[in-house]
Amino acid sequence: MTTTEQLVKKSWAEAIKETAVEFGLTSLPIISGAIPSKLRGSFYCNGSARLERGGETVKHWFDGDGAVLRIHLNSAGATGIYRYVKTAEYLEEEQSGKLSFMGYGTMPSGSIWRRFFKPIKNVANTSVLALPDKLLALWEGGHPYALDLETLNTIGLDNLEWLTNNLSYSAHPKQDPLTKEIYNFGLSYGKKTFLNVYRCDFKGKIIAKTAIPLEGAPLVHDFVVAGQYLVFLIPPIRLQIFPLLMRLKSLSDNLSWQPKRGTQILVVDRENLNLLSRGVTEPWYQWHFGNGYVDLDGSVLFDFVQYSDFKINQYLKEAATGYTKTPAKGTLHQIRLNPKTSKVKEIACVFDRCCDFPSVNPNKIGQPWRHTYLSVLSKEEDIGQEIIGGTFACVDYKTNTYKLASLGEGNYGTGPIYAPDPNNADQGWILTVVYNSNSNQSEFWIFDAQDLSAGAICRLALPKVIPIAFHSTWNAA
Repeated sequence: MTTTEQLVKKSWAEAIKETAVEFGLTSLPIISGAIPSKLRGSFYCNGSARLERGGETVKHWFDGDGAVLRIHLNSAGATGIYRYVKTAEYLEEEQSGKLSFMGYGTMPSGSIWRRFFKPIKNVANTSVLALPDKLLALWEGGHPYALDLETLNTIGLDNLEWLTNNLSYSAHPKQDPLTKEIYNFGLSYGKKTFLNVYRCDFKGKIIAKTAIPLEGAPLVHDFVVAGQYLVFLIPPIRLQIFPLLMRLKSLSDNLSWQPKRGTQILVVDRENLNLLSRGVTEPWYQWHFGNGYVDLDGSVLFDFVQYSDFKINQYLKEAATGYTKTPAKGTLHQIRLNPKTSKVKEIACVFDRCCDFPSVNPNKIGQPWRHTYLSVLSKEEDIGQEIIGGTFACVDYKTNTYKLASLGEGNYGTGPIYAPDPNNADQGWILTVVYNSNSNQSEFWIFDAQDLSAGAICRLALPKVIPIAFHSTWNAA
């Protein structure tokens, strides 16, 4: 490591590199403000919580062991609990004291033969889905792990009564607020690559599935529900399958940016899961979508965070070290397209600050909506140096304006999550876990979603540092 790199160690690094410490059921003291009387339920977040074993560090932020935080709010106050997801791979590495499995960006030490007979590690660290009788810890490459909703004890792998060994269940399911049906997808690689699309009941059971063939072996992280459609954007990333199967390079190192392919658009009927249209547009990369709906003229509108290329992957690889230098700027864009042809009618940048992790009121999923909330980089000149989340934004599509809420110098929040007011579907709160690098402590913050720029209306202290998480959810009581 060069002297220059040592001088620019990031203030947020300890909330990524530090190995998380579990804690049992703990009362959470109020630092300031008060818990809203109508905010009752559980907040869950999931992320990479352990990046090191036996003196060896993983090579990508995505490869840390997953750990889930639950914060429960009721009339008596707030409690918290934090547990690792006890996957089979986690337990084996706990016993051996070393990194033994291949990850998204990590190759374990040892011979190729040793790697060849090991599966890719299920890190269960990307997101969470709260179902009536269990919590699912989700990742990209396989089955979810089921946890107890209250204790967070690991129950085990869950196939949702349909998934076979070669099928995966991705980290961004969408639940229709009216029908309560859940939609998700997973990629299966082989001689041919398939986009497997799932329709599930409100308990998570898969009740319908389709397999759509894809060109090459792309990387797909998220999708959007828009009225009666599911829309997938397939970025021009392609995976070299043979080196991966032979364990010569990690999955991340086998991904190549191929902009000449353009971004493919797939529109799927969400009722019968039939592919309705397939098109292609200009090349970009995206991790996450906000929301979508069908306009009066029949066109589909949705927003997403667009990157001009795939440099964000290199930045996330660097984040695991605490020393970042690769500039990767995502901006919020909105698309209007014809669902019958997948032809883009219009695309525009609607928020040009560096941002990601868009979130909307879950009561509006698939329907017209007014506000999209985002994690934002506090200073544009810090692109590639700082991490997003020092500021939140609320983009208002009715007024075509936005409001910002700074979390304060040295504070970094997980992506904003909307918790609806049970008595008013158009109002609610924004929830986040904040790492305070000045005191090396974590807190839980609550904002009024209708007055984000006023700052947190309640702050709760957490007993341990919670590594900056990837995704969260709110499960109302």
